[in-house]
Amino acid sequence: MKSVPFPAIAGVVLRYLYLYTRNGLRAFELFFWPLNSLLVWGFLTRYLSEGGGGNASMPVTFLLGGVLLWDVQFRAAQGVSVSFLEDVWTRNLLNVFVAPVRTWEVVAGFCAVGLLRVLVTVPVLSLVAYLAFRFNILDFNLWLIAFYGNLLLFGWAMGMLANAMVMRWGQAAEGLSWALPFLIQPFTAVYYTVETLPPLLRPVSLALPSTHVFEAMRFALAGDTRLGQGLGVAFLLNLIWLGLAGFTMDRVLRIAREKGLLTKVATQ
Repeated sequence: MKSVPFPAIAGVVLRYLYLYTRNGLRAFELFFWPLNSLLVWGFLTRYLSEGGGGNASMPVTFLLGGVLLWDVQFRAAQGVSVSFLEDVWTRNLLNVFVAPVRTWEVVAGFCAVGLLRVLVTVPVLSLVAYLAFRFNILDFNLWLIAFYGNLLLFGWAMGMLANAMVMRWGQAAEGLSWALPFLIQPFTAVYYTVETLPPLLRPVSLALPSTHVFEAMRFALAGDTRLGQGLGVAFLLNLIWLGLAGFTMDRVLRIAREKGLLTKVATQ
């Protein structure tokens, strides 16, 4: 007589219940993605219902600009964090850190990979945006360099913070490497203005360099001359974020080496 499959199914389910209830990082992912979608599209709906922040004829253009610029930050962050994870997945991490290569050189290599990812994807997206929607990103002129530069710097900082989390908590934190850029997305005003956010969240938004870049993008499209000031603030904030991310990653790496956490991450 064949055995009834339900006990086996219950065993599989119980295994994953233990996995999610005993690991807060995995449980976090259950709520993160639905909440992210709710906040982003909820704030966007509010922005559009209020007439696009006083620019009723511009929201569609603002959205296309936000999509193209957001991809720069996302790809830069992924270039740093996924490059690190590639070494974890292939069990090459220990080889990297025992080689005669300094930590900052490894990080610089990850950042270069992030830049290459941006250089590959941006031209394709820009071409499609022009052909399909007649949105010409080159209309930003030289301001485009400042937009991309600031978003690259902040993306690199996000990537370093994600790597620090993986080194500290192991492969259970891998999901944060993908989620961290989206964690700030609802608050960084990619598709809507800062004024759309509740007053309590606006200081958080203004502490992010990318917020000032997206605001400057909308200023540029609307012909507002305040974009230069916003980009200057973004650059200063990027210096702070890069300093904090670099310090955090270096500190976590030192602790990981002292406590053997690096070996655990590399051999999981």
